[in-house]
Amino acid sequence: MTEDATFNVLLYVDGSQYSFSASVYAATLLKHISNMNITVVQFQESIEDEVIASEYNVMDIWPISPNSVWMQQIINDADDETKKQYQDILTRTNEIFSRRSHSVKHEILVAKNNVVDTAEALIDYAEKNSFELIIIGTRGFSEVKGLIFGSFAHTVLNRAPMPVQLIKKLPQKFIDNY
Repeated sequence: MTEDATFNVLLYVDGSQYSFSASVYAATLLKHISNMNITVVQFQESIEDEVIASEYNVMDIWPISPNSVWMQQIINDADDETKKQYQDILTRTNEIFSRRSHSVKHEILVAKNNVVDTAEALIDYAEKNSFELIIIGTRGFSEVKGLIFGSFAHTVLNRAPMPVQLIKKLPQKFIDNY
């Protein structure tokens, strides 16, 4: 990649706390890599060729909007110090995405609601649009649980032709330095 070339990153978000960690990580990269463009991808369920209305408005999923249910629950259930920490992280991350809004796009893809079809749709989109990195939040199933329950993140990791960065819960040292 030349110095002037654009570094295209795909960030998969699903509204989970793991997506929040992945988004914070992606925002950190966005802050430090001037030629980075990021596309935030979400999925909407389909059966055959029909799109199913989702239980939530996909536009309410962070980083488009920080109003997801889990974020509100974290903030409501946390002690004052933790609330302040999450609010600070959210504010800082939103500032980074806002400042670089010309480098941030959002896409909603449609796929059947199963691990393999969704992973294949994400990989296909990433290949067709020349992404150089995929960032995904993951809870980090053990290998045994991953085999039993299936893991979207690990399916993408194992099948994607480009690098995939899996982000678990952000370490305290990262949060302290953020």
